[in-house]
Amino acid sequence: METTKKYYRVERREISFLKFIIEAYDNMAIIRTVDSAQGVIALHISPGCETAVAMILNDLRNDILIEEVDMRETGRGTGQVQADNWI
Repeated sequence: METTKKYYRVERREISFLKFIIEAYDNMAIIRTVDSAQGVIALHISPGCETAVAMILNDLRNDILIEEVDMRETGRGTGQVQADNWI
């Protein structure tokens, strides 16, 4: 199954909260931490769930910082992040 992968910057202290909220919706998406220092996460969204995930993120934006990022902007001087890490 091919997932849609999107990257977001969130407040570091909110990464675990966001993970629990998103993963509470079984099989909709998983979150991986890409750069914990910068609060960059990767969302792996299951096929057909893109709209539902977007709605959840839009609602959460009322309470926490969530901004989509281009991976080329997240590297530490290299323009790239080396590898995703599981939260």
